[in-house]
Amino acid sequence: MANPADPADAEEMTGEEPSDLIRSVSRALRVLEQVAQSDRPLTVKVIARRCGLKLSTSYHLVRTLCYEGYLHRLPSGDYLLGSQVAERFHEMLLAFQRPPRAGVVLRHVADTTGHTVYLARLAEGRLVIAEVAEGPRSPWLEDLQTGLEAAPHATALGKALLLTLSPRARGAVLGTSPLPRFTSATPATAEDVEAELWGLRPGRIVEEHGQFREEVACAGVEVPGGTPEERWSIGFSTLGLEIPPWAPSVLHGAARDLAGS
Repeated sequence: MANPADPADAEEMTGEEPSDLIRSVSRALRVLEQVAQSDRPLTVKVIARRCGLKLSTSYHLVRTLCYEGYLHRLPSGDYLLGSQVAERFHEMLLAFQRPPRAGVVLRHVADTTGHTVYLARLAEGRLVIAEVAEGPRSPWLEDLQTGLEAAPHATALGKALLLTLSPRARGAVLGTSPLPRFTSATPATAEDVEAELWGLRPGRIVEEHGQFREEVACAGVEVPGGTPEERWSIGFSTLGLEIPPWAPSVLHGAARDLAGS
């Protein structure tokens, strides 16, 4: 088990730059991020400019990433993401070891309620969406899709998991700087989140009303069992700021089904 006093662990928890940062790895990841975020293939010159790198350095990185399969070179000389990125994405989802019946349970809730249902967990302080079952009564939320990271402080899924953590562990996830604002209702600080969670116990339904997206509400609850680091949350979204009265019974039932699967 890692020593909590290890400086490397502290850097990982706080998101600070590690003292032994390998610059070439960091630059390669910046190249991948820029290519991934672009709506069209990029030339090496554009990659270099967007990453703030020398052109020669960018050529070395791009060639290496192409050789390893993380970038693909088009006949035009432009670059887009390679097949190995999809392979790592698939392996990441498998590594989370979702409850065996997760897909069945989420699809059942979505079919019976008409609302989009999500399964999520915390990974290294980040909230990751592991599975989604879409429903017609919820808006499509582009930031709450399988494999994407979401904001724990502004989502019911995240807050349900924050409830399972100690105050110190919650502080490590939320950090000390102002939190990203998505709407005027988004909590601005860790203290704001703590005030919202005050009096709630793990296993209680957590709601958020318009904090992640305007005119969208979400409810979530933890899936019982396992350590806090292995815990899941299940939740749903709805158009409008009202949570349906059936939410607690449906979510608790789904959480029990997932825990027993």
